[in-house]
Amino acid sequence: MVSCDKWKYTATSFKEKYYANPVDLVVQPWRGQHHVYGTFLIPNIYKNDGFFTLTLPGNKTYCGQLLNVSGFVIPGVYPKPENRIVRGYLNTRVALLLILQGHINDLNQPENWKLGYFESRKKYHPKSK
Repeated sequence: MVSCDKWKYTATSFKEKYYANPVDLVVQPWRGQHHVYGTFLIPNIYKNDGFFTLTLPGNKTYCGQLLNVSGFVIPGVYPKPENRIVRGYLNTRVALLLILQGHINDLNQPENWKLGYFESRKKYHPKSK
């Protein structure tokens, strides 16, 4: 699991930060590792935090790591050429614990999963003389 402390401080120097919810969710931890994830679409020109957040009722927040999967064919996900596909994985043990605590429906709600992204800094180009 990824520390959520980093999330609070990422991209604070940028004007605007945007958020995406997953376009697809898989919550099947009983199938083993790597079966709890959200698939996000973000514009190619933007950078992301490197992780996503899962916020459950009561503001309990968990974080997971991202993997760029733009080169893969993902059934049912058809991004525009200007977007890339990023998949956020939640630790399987964490997912199982949350399910045992009665949060299966919360895990299946896309609005509880959030990926922050922001425009990369523009490089300074001095005017030509």
